[in-house]
Formats: sequence, C-alpha cells, structure tokens
Amino acid sequence: MKTKRRIFAVDDDELIVSMLARALKKEGYEVHFQTTTKDVVANIRAWHPDIVFLDIDIDVAMSGLDILAAIKKEGLEADVVMLTADDSADSAIRAMKLGAVDYFTKPFNIEEIKIITHNIIKNARLREEVTYLREKDSNSPERMYIGESPAITKILHKAKKMALAHAETILITGESGCGKEVMARQIHAWKESVEDPDQEEHGPFLAINCTALPENLIESELFGHIRGAFTDALADKKGVFELAAGGTLLLDEIGDMRMDLQTKLLRVVEDRKVRRLGGVIDLPINATVIATTNKDIKVASENGEFRKDLFYRLSTFTLHLPSLNERGTDILLLANHFLMFFAHKYMKKSIKGFSEEAEKAIMTYPWPGNVRELRNVIEHCVVLEDMETVEPRHLGLNQAQGRDFVERRKSFRILLPENGISMDAVEKDLISQALERTNNNQTKAAKMLGISYDALRYQVKKFGLA
Repeated sequence: MKTKRRIFAVDDDELIVSMLARALKKEGYEVHFQTTTKDVVANIRAWHPDIVFLDIDIDVAMSGLDILAAIKKEGLEADVVMLTADDSADSAIRAMKLGAVDYFTKPFNIEEIKIITHNIIKNARLREEVTYLREKDSNSPERMYIGESPAITKILHKAKKMALAHAETILITGESGCGKEVMARQIHAWKESVEDPDQEEHGPFLAINCTALPENLIESELFGHIRGAFTDALADKKGVFELAAGGTLLLDEIGDMRMDLQTKLLRVVEDRKVRRLGGVIDLPINATVIATTNKDIKVASENGEFRKDLFYRLSTFTLHLPSLNERGTDILLLANHFLMFFAHKYMKKSIKGFSEEAEKAIMTYPWPGNVRELRNVIEHCVVLEDMETVEPRHLGLNQAQGRDFVERRKSFRILLPENGISMDAVEKDLISQALERTNNNQTKAAKMLGISYDALRYQVKKFGLA
C-alpha cells in the first residue's frame, strides 16, 4: 500500500485547483481543494495536510499572506507554497519571511510543481525522523541479528518471509535481553532491501517503550494530537504511527500496556487508521507494527490481564526467540562480534581475541541476562582491562552465582492458596522486597526480579512505591 501524503490547494481559480488536483492525484497524493477563504484555516487544521498550495490574491478580505500567517501562528505542520499572478519580488519576499517554502508565478509548469512537491515531502520525512530520533543512540553494535545455530537459522528464515510479505503485525516474544528489538530491526532491514513498485519511499524504523513514557504522554506519543487537545498541546504533533508511515513501528513491552490503550491500539491495527487526540478525522497508516514482550501474553489474555482480541490480532505472525544459553556456539560468535566492536569504538585495537580458557568460561556461564548481559560484560572488559588477549579473570564472571540464579529461577514456585490470590498484591510485595534489599536501587532490583529496568519503573509507579 502506497504512503499517501496530503495536499491542500486554495485558489479562487477553479481551473487551477482542479488541474493541480488531477496532476497530483496521479502522482499518488491525496488532494483536497477549495476556492474560497471560508473556514480555510480550520479546514487545513482538521485535514492535516503535508503541503498547502496557497493563492496570495485569493480574497481582498483575507489574502493568502493572511492565511499563511494564521497557519504559522497556530503551529500547523504543513509546508506552504505560494501561488500568484504577481511576479514582483516584493510579494515573494513577504511570503518567504512569513515562512513559505517556495513560490510559483502563474501560469506555472505542472512538471515543476511535481518535482517541488516530491522534494518538499522528502525533506519533511527527513525532518520528522531527525526530530524523533535526535536523542536515540545510533552507534550500537546491535543492528543486525547475529547467529548461525540451527534454532536461530530457522527463526531468521521465518522472519525474512514475514518481512518480504510485508506482514502488517508481528509479535516477538522471549526473555529480557535476548534481542527482540534487534530482530525487529532485522525485519525492517529486509523490508527496505526490496524494491516495492507500490511504495514511493521506504519509511523509518521507530521504537517506543510502552512502559518508559509517562502515562499522560504515551497516548499523544502513539497517536499524536492537535493544538489545544490538552493543556500543553501548543501545536499539532504527529504520533509514531504517522511518523513510521511506510516503515516499521516497534511497540516494546506491549505486555505492560494499559488496558484502555490496548483498546485504542486494537482499533488502530484492525482499521489501519489513527485519529490524533482532539482530532475529528481518521488518518490512514501503513507501517508494519511489531510488538515485543517478555511475558506470556497468551496466558495473560486468558486471565483477563491482556485483551484477548488484541493478542489474537498481534499474534497472526509470531517469533519466539530462545535464551542465549540455548544457542550453542552463537555465544562465542556474539562475544567476538562485541569484542571487535568495542575494541574499535574505544580505540583499543591491540586486543587480539579470547584465550581458550576465556572461551570456555564464556561457553559454560549460563548468561541469565542473555545477549544484553554478554554485551555489557564485553564492553566492561574492553574499557577497564588492559590486555592483548582476554583471559577469564578479565571477564569477571561468577559461574556459581550465575548457575544459582538460573536454578532458582527454574525451581521457584508460589503455592496457590485454596481461596486464590491477588496477582497485584504478589507483584507489589515482591517489588517492595527487591527495593528494600537493594536500598531502592532500581537497576539492581530489576535484575533481582529478572525484569527490565523500564518494566520495574512502570510497576513502581503503578503500585505507588516511588
């Protein structure tokens, strides 16, 4: 499905706007136009166009420059291109000072209009990505899913089929730290590698953690909002569903999403449309939605803790990633990958590799924290140790402690009382104990509970334990 960008044309010459509409619709754009200034700013605000073509001399009472000034004052996101029969430099300068991105004198060349439209859309896409990803760390070794073990080879083959088929929703499950986001990025990369005649351009990969954002912001972050939708909504804002158009949206920790948001998310993935907070129209979306969780949301859905209909919608295509200690020689493959990456990053190019004893230590350690723990151990070793060959002492692995953690996790059971139990009460009590034992160190408490730091923060806020 092609990403349809929106164009709004305003001109009192019906021939001009109809010509623009026909030409741009053929290019795959969605076009709306009007020939009067009646409610024009309100209509632009409600329709959320990407570009507005605006006649400077449309009305004596309200000129195109007045409309342009109102668009900018309200903080509407549309790029404005001015149209006029007046070829004097004065009107062009005034339009540019007010924030117009380009200026055409009538009669104009429709082919030039097409080129300019394409370039404006392309630049807008880049601005959106930069705005959203400005604070994201792009210098990470975890960009592609690495593995050669039979289990991983089978999963990668399955994931590639999903990517090339442009599956609309994919659910990735597995323990914390096993590489669910990396697998999502791999799927996105496979999608990008294929030329799609129905796709004008490849969209971005965007990731949002369903538990890391404040509750009063997550709905706006997902679905966007219009100016005035709530107290701090000073300008229109696109949500990640819109920003990820033509690309991939990762919803991390989906198992911890609030029930009311699950209802809204179901509507979005079912209808493939999103409505901004405070908005009145539905905007089409065509991003691949990938949800990840370290919880068994099938069981959660049966217990009423996760929407059953949302689970079935997300799990049309499912990938379950094995823990690191189930991946055999992939452990050494990943260890060497991280070693070379961090040696280069921290300018320690003299590191040759692991000794046989270090490789044995790596292979026999149970890695309860999965790939994330392996990555952290290798980075810590490269930064703090001075060596040409990595020895077991440089790794600092406590084999007994690691085995004990895994055994305790396997053997741990809570005996269910005859009259049942409150899961919320159990979770709250365990989190309280973990915080007490770690002196309120949430990083250590999360590790003790075997959950992510973000998931713990969400639970702490949920139960009022801050």
